[in-house]
Amino acid sequence: MKTALVIIDLAVCLLLVIVVIFQSGKTSGLSGALSGSSDTFLSKNKSKTFDARLARATKWIAGVFVILTLVLNLI
Repeated sequence: MKTALVIIDLAVCLLLVIVVIFQSGKTSGLSGALSGSSDTFLSKNKSKTFDARLARATKWIAGVFVILTLVLNLI
């Protein structure tokens, strides 16, 4: 049982790393805010972009990783 949980935990860890690597950098938002640019049409639909999906996936995968790691520490 513990070996199976360790293998699943490692797989979730690798998946988390891959999802984080695929995300784009957030530096463009900071430079846009400093230059005074306003919201555009593209920024209004950010919730449907690939980056938004990756951000949501990162939160869920990280939660699963934390829970699995805590369960493994309790065993």
